[in-house]
Amino acid sequence: MHIIEHIYINGRFVTPAGNEWLEMINPADGSVIGKARLANEQDAERAIAAAHAAFPAYARTSVAERITLLKKMHDAVKSCETELYAAVLEEYGAPASRSQWMARYPADVILQVMQELEQYPFSQQAGRAHVQMLPLGVAGLITPWNSNAGFICHKLATALAAGCTTVIKPSEFSLLQTEVITQALHRAGLPDGLFNIVTGRGAEVGDAISRSPLVAKISFTGSTATGKTILRTAAETFKRVTLELGGKSPTLILPDADATSAAELAVQAGFINSGQACIAGTRILVPEARKAEFEQALTRAVAAQCSGDPASPATTIGPMVNEKQWQRVQHYIGLGEQEGARILSGGLGRPQGLTHGWYIKPTLFSDVTPQMQIAREEIFGPVLSIMSYRDEAEAIAIANDTDYGLSALVIGADEQHARAVGEQILAGRVMINTLAHEPRAPFGGFGHSGMGREMGQWGISAFLEPRAVTVAC
Repeated sequence: MHIIEHIYINGRFVTPAGNEWLEMINPADGSVIGKARLANEQDAERAIAAAHAAFPAYARTSVAERITLLKKMHDAVKSCETELYAAVLEEYGAPASRSQWMARYPADVILQVMQELEQYPFSQQAGRAHVQMLPLGVAGLITPWNSNAGFICHKLATALAAGCTTVIKPSEFSLLQTEVITQALHRAGLPDGLFNIVTGRGAEVGDAISRSPLVAKISFTGSTATGKTILRTAAETFKRVTLELGGKSPTLILPDADATSAAELAVQAGFINSGQACIAGTRILVPEARKAEFEQALTRAVAAQCSGDPASPATTIGPMVNEKQWQRVQHYIGLGEQEGARILSGGLGRPQGLTHGWYIKPTLFSDVTPQMQIAREEIFGPVLSIMSYRDEAEAIAIANDTDYGLSALVIGADEQHARAVGEQILAGRVMINTLAHEPRAPFGGFGHSGMGREMGQWGISAFLEPRAVTVAC
């Protein structure tokens, strides 16, 4: 049984002022695996004060000093990979291969930030003006449960690269991952106050961070609804805000695509992270003339998925993070049937043979129209919708008929043509015949998918403000 009764403020593990205890549940079987004491508004204010006090000295550090600091951070996080894997598997339930990636990624992303920092132009000339990129101040970093450790390390490394100090509010549904990462960062020996980790409810800790006049920047990854609340609150103190929110990403399969390989890639895109991913390609667009062929290929690809024990090498789809998320996905599957969509695979209830845990039947709908709720609203589970189009213009129109704009995938035999089609889709990232991640490219979305960008040079810039100094000729 895991018991966590501390948070991290100003270089020390301290007992929260908050007195709420939250049970940790294993999503694979519903069992209680521990409990943790949550932070409250008072804890958030203490953490903000510590970060604020540490900022002036840290803002004056050199790039070389920051790289040295990030190297210590990288080495410490790298050393906890095995422990982090166990935590992800137990509290989140990602399939083993995904859990392994989630355990490696936090160290990898710190290294990627270091590489960007080495070449970031903090000073440049603009005509007669000398432009200096200055750190904003205290950054509030709010992370989601679907890849909590990776988001903590990426946001923290980027903020530190820019010269900001931080207060981190991780998801309260990722307590074990947060504990592993916090212990590792403590071992790294970073100066007091540079990072503070206060795990608590968004309504208390998150709101305190968003309201505080001592916080200059918010970087949030999570739901669109919460992002709107943060944006409204942050406006009172003119905080700079980066929001990476929801998605309803299209996978556009062109008429010249091979049905089998296209279906396999489309299902992989849709079921990434058990469907609990903002970038998941849940709207699959297929040409009307080949609809039956693609339906068959996609049904086979979905049927090949295996739901079950996350530790089993055969498992490709794990449980939903908790009962609330399970109920949400069940609601949308039932809603799809009510709206008149046709189920080709899956449906309501747990997969055969699984009586416990928050498992979803991998579900594939067809005859989905752009007006249906399952085509417009983010489900955040392994549920895919097939939508047909008559010609390329209609395909692009359907792809862009969404409030979101985070990611898109275009699949076609003629890659040059597929790229030309992809460049007509309004999304922050458009993938052509691949799901390969490019860490140097900016990441973020159009519309309700958020504002601002993370990763690469754009990620560091998000924590900086330019100052132009112009002297007389």
